Amino acid sequence: KSARISFATPELLWQVLTAKRWELLKVLCAAGPVSIREAARRVGRDVKAVHGDVTALLEAGVLSRASDGRIEFPFDAVKVEFLLQAA
Repeated sequence: KSARISFATPELLWQVLTAKRWELLKVLCAAGPVSIREAARRVGRDVKAVHGDVTALLEAGVLSRASDGRIEFPFDAVKVEFLLQAA
């Protein structure tokens, strides 16, 4: 059974999964727990900016925090699925 995170609208999905946050998830996938500073180093971005992205991803349940405070992507994969239908 896989974990699911749902968003009420595609617009909310894109608010949470911005391009920079998607890049962050890509480097964290299968990396295990890392510090925010290390995550920022891996994506070549400012620690403060990455901290803001990490906070949003933690709140959405996309990232989790290890007992030692490091962050991790606790899933094996991400599948983004949405339906666009004519009215």
